Amino acid sequence: MSARFEEIDWRPTPMGDISLRRRRDPASGDDVYEVKLGDEFLMSSLFTAGEIALTELGLAKLPEPVDPAVPGLDVAVGGLGLGYTARAALDDPRVRSLVVVDALGEVIGWHERGLVPLGAGLASDPRCRFVQGDFFAMVGDAHGLDPQAPGRRFHAILLDVDHSPRHVLHPRHAALYRPEGLRTLADRLHPGGVFALWSNDPPDEEFTAVLAEVFAEPEARVVAFDNPLQGGTATNTVYLGVARADPAAR
Repeated sequence: MSARFEEIDWRPTPMGDISLRRRRDPASGDDVYEVKLGDEFLMSSLFTAGEIALTELGLAKLPEPVDPAVPGLDVAVGGLGLGYTARAALDDPRVRSLVVVDALGEVIGWHERGLVPLGAGLASDPRCRFVQGDFFAMVGDAHGLDPQAPGRRFHAILLDVDHSPRHVLHPRHAALYRPEGLRTLADRLHPGGVFALWSNDPPDEEFTAVLAEVFAEPEARVVAFDNPLQGGTATNTVYLGVARADPAAR
């Protein structure tokens, strides 16, 4: 059994000090993994329903393939975290490739070194590739989200970095959540491709309206899950939109 509390890794980064911690849940006896950036809790393995739903809801909006036995979906994930969004993507048999972009090499290193529960499985899957980079800058760059294939388009882009479109980790991220930023992101998708965004806040009608300016079928889906720390139920929001076939319509 693990120690009651352990700081597995701590590193200074340009975004602030980041730490990976493991503690034993006194109720269940299970290990809980937590990530802090500065004084903020970024994520916990106690709360993964929203991250998993981000993938499942996003990929559910894509049409079924002609031959289900032949994987054909190319997916990009912004934000590696503890790996639950990426793991859910690889669990979909339709996915043939996954590019996961994270700004912090330290987080990628946790997975490659097997310091987090899902890390070894992600790092060893031939469909999955980690890319260290600024997702927000890469979206707007001519080379796009895959350094090995400049200009590459994806069938789905799943984003889980900021707390919400209003509560961003860095001021420069805010531009992505405006119409011009979303149009640039839509250009990284195949026509009919899906953009899905995780948010810790309730549905934001103003942002949903901005989403509707760029994407077809915009919606905000509430994901409810048990909260063992506070009791009762907590919620996240997943925003969804489909890239239009006619770029002029964006």
